[in-house]
This record gives sequence, C-alpha cells and structure tokens, in this order.
Amino acid sequence: MQEDLNLKSSTSTECDEDAIQKSGQEGADTLENQIAELSKKGYALIKENKIEESKEAFKSILELDENNNYALVGLGDAERKENHFSEAAVYYSKCLSSHPGNNYALFGLADCYKAMNQYHKAIEIWEQYLIHDDKNITVLTRVADAYRKIRDLKKSKQLYLRVLDMEEENAYALIGLGHLHYDFKEYRDALYYWTKMLEVNEAAVDIRVLTSIGNCHRKLKTFDKGVSYFERALKMDPKNFYALFGLADCYRGMNQQFRSIEHWNKILQLDPKNKVILTRTGDAYRNMGDYKTATDYYNRALNIEYDLYAVLGLALISKGEGRYEEAIISLSRLIQTDPKNYRLYMDLADCYIKTNQKAKAVDVLQSFQKHGVRSQAVTEMLDKLTQQ
Repeated sequence: MQEDLNLKSSTSTECDEDAIQKSGQEGADTLENQIAELSKKGYALIKENKIEESKEAFKSILELDENNNYALVGLGDAERKENHFSEAAVYYSKCLSSHPGNNYALFGLADCYKAMNQYHKAIEIWEQYLIHDDKNITVLTRVADAYRKIRDLKKSKQLYLRVLDMEEENAYALIGLGHLHYDFKEYRDALYYWTKMLEVNEAAVDIRVLTSIGNCHRKLKTFDKGVSYFERALKMDPKNFYALFGLADCYRGMNQQFRSIEHWNKILQLDPKNKVILTRTGDAYRNMGDYKTATDYYNRALNIEYDLYAVLGLALISKGEGRYEEAIISLSRLIQTDPKNYRLYMDLADCYIKTNQKAKAVDVLQSFQKHGVRSQAVTEMLDKLTQQ
C-alpha cells in the first residue's frame, strides 16, 4: 500500500514537472512569437515611412527583452532613415555589445559613421563585417569609397579592382575608380573608367557619367571632344548646371566666345546672382572686345559681393582701352589681396612695359619670384625683358 502511495506521489511530481516545463515552453514560444510579430510590424512601418510608429513597435520589444538584437537594429534603422545618425549609432553599438558580429548592426553603424564623415571609424567597422563576409560587393565598394574620401589612393584602388575581379562591369566600382583618379588629377585614367561605364550602360546612361567624361576632356584641354558629351547631357536635362557650365567652358577653351556666352547666359537665367558665372560672361564679352557689356557683367558680380576676378576684369578693360595708370593702380591692389597669383604680376608688368617703365616691370616680376612660387610664363617674360 505504501509502495502504491510512493508510486502515485512520484508519478504526480513527474507530471507536475512536465506540466511546468510544457507551460514554460509555451510561454517562451508565445514571447518569441510576440517579439517576431512586433519586429515584423516595426520593419513594415519603416517601409511605409511611419517612423515614429515603427520606433514604438521596437521599443515594445525592448520592454520584453532589453537587449533584443532585432529591436536595437530596428531602432537604429528607424533613426538612420530620419538622418539621425548619431542616435542610430547608439542603438547599433548597443546591439553589438550584446551581439558581437551582428552583420546588420555592423553595416548600419558603418553607414552612420560614413554619413557623419567619420571615414576612419566607418572603415574599421566595415572591415569587421568583411571578416564574416569577405565577398560582399556592396561592403567592398563602400570601404573603397571611404578610403577614397580619406585620400588613400592605393587601398581604395585595390578594393575597387577586387570588386571588378568579382563582377567586371560593376557600376559602383567603375564610377568609384573614375572619381578616384579624377580626385588625384589622373584624368586619362578617370576617362578610361567613366567611358567603360558608358559602354556598359549606353542605352540608359546616368547624366553624371556624361558630365564626368566631359569634365575629363576639359581638364585635358581636349575641349572639342568634351562638347558632344555635354550636349548629350543637355538633351537629357536642358537645365543641368554642370552640362551648361561644361559646354560653355569648352567653347571658351576653343576661343568660341560667342557660343560660350550663349550657355553662360542660360545659367544666369536660372541663377541670376551667380557671381562666378557673371564674371565668366564678362570675361567672354571682354575677349570679344565688347568692353561696355563686359563692364556691366563685372559690376553685376561686384554688386553681389567682392570678387577678385571681376575687379581683374575691370582692370584689364582699363588696360585694353589704354588707361594704363588706372590699370596699374587696380592690379597693384589686387596683388596685395592675392600675392601668389602670377597672372596679376604679368598684367601689371605689361602695363609698365606699355608705359615705357621697363625697370618697374622687371621689379614686379622679380617680386613674384621672391614668394617661392614657380611660373614658367613669368620666368620667360622676365628673361625676355632682361635680355633686351
């Protein structure tokens, strides 16, 4: 009888333990399902751009599980969506302190640092990511971009080329290499990669690729080749500033001033107070000998604010009209403002030559050389004067 009681008691205890275990498992499953539903809801709200509501959903998860990785990453993503990068970084960092190596937190944190121009920190985080996934092209191009921003040509180029080894027509790598070489004034190499990008996507080319190719030709002074790319860009967007500027500058470089004026004025129709463009237009009219119109444009620029090149343009008009003493005064003042600008010294020296003051012309050019700045044009002009 006692044995029966003991057996019943033992069986009852086992049943209670099973029930508790089952109940605990059901509770855990319920909590897990609740968190999963809230997480799903939070991300759906981010996609719908209902950011505040998404934050509430993720914060509800943290009330159930204070270090939940889905909630912390979700809150980071929500803050990042609103460009609150500093706040987002806090959530991603908190996630990584509990869940080291979480790829979503690493990716988000690195993007935050990039957005805050903290490129060294971004690189450090992305490299942690690449330990887990070293074939991720998106991350590799981001790291290459970051190295480009901190002007590390070698590492940036290595990573872009690594991407091209994996995907030979990758747009981000081709464009990145174009920008990289352009930034380092390697215009022929930049032209190679941007042209390749154009060949890959000829039918649906991005207008920025066209203007970038055009700009390479501007820098290489192959202005006639640049024209067609800027014209093609303008067919896509007739008001594109970079295309209008590039085309005007190409015509200026080809000494077709009347055509450059046409495009400078198109920019001024869109932005009438752009003093740089007003000065460029003034230069074009001055080079055509239309001093009256040029003076008007220079004065319009100066009415906005002081501009060295507008004052220089007016001084050159004085020089062109034979008012040398007036030009000498203006150019001398400009040299005080910009003492290393070789062009000012050459124009001032030329004014002295025109007024038969050769010794003063020599003094002016020699004073430029004392600044330790080299100019082949100044050296040649000085040699010519001293050999006469």
